[in-house]
Amino acid sequence: MPTTGTDGFSFRSSAAGIAPIGPTVPDVLAPWHDFYVVTGTAGATLVGLLFVAASIGSGVFTEEHRIPFRSFVSPSVVHFSSALAASLIALSAVRRWGFFALLEGGLGLFGLAYSSLVWRTMIRHGLTATIDLEDRICYAALPAFSYAILLAAAVLLATPRAAGLAVLAGGVGLLLLVGIRNAWDITTWTITRHRD
Repeated sequence: MPTTGTDGFSFRSSAAGIAPIGPTVPDVLAPWHDFYVVTGTAGATLVGLLFVAASIGSGVFTEEHRIPFRSFVSPSVVHFSSALAASLIALSAVRRWGFFALLEGGLGLFGLAYSSLVWRTMIRHGLTATIDLEDRICYAALPAFSYAILLAAAVLLATPRAAGLAVLAGGVGLLLLVGIRNAWDITTWTITRHRD
């Protein structure tokens, strides 16, 4: 017997569990299509630009700067790639809410684990003592917060709740904005070191 959830989604209970009989993921994400096309395109483009910037600044990224490179540049590539991955998942043909939530939640868990490793590397090599509070927030705390938002969105989407769509968009958008800020910081750092 079908029941309607608080968000207007209909479900049918069966021996196999609760299955949606209402709108599928692509149906509900249709209004978000352009948002995910833009964020995915931006993420992919910015990954490419970071590769160009790293190539141009290759004289700065010597063995002496290997740890800062791995703590700042590499995570920025990962964060842009995560925004791209979240957008690709949202644009994919995944129809079941549980699988969609699992993919986005997996990305959130990966990001939290990766952010923890980056923070540990920064602490272990004394980088946290040499960077200001703004950089600690933008390179460590905000990316981890963005991934936690993705994980929260996955929990909401698994139930499924329409609010999860807005939460997911917020997490992807924050990840992209933090990545843009960090890429600009890396670029200005590279330019100032190139002059020295």
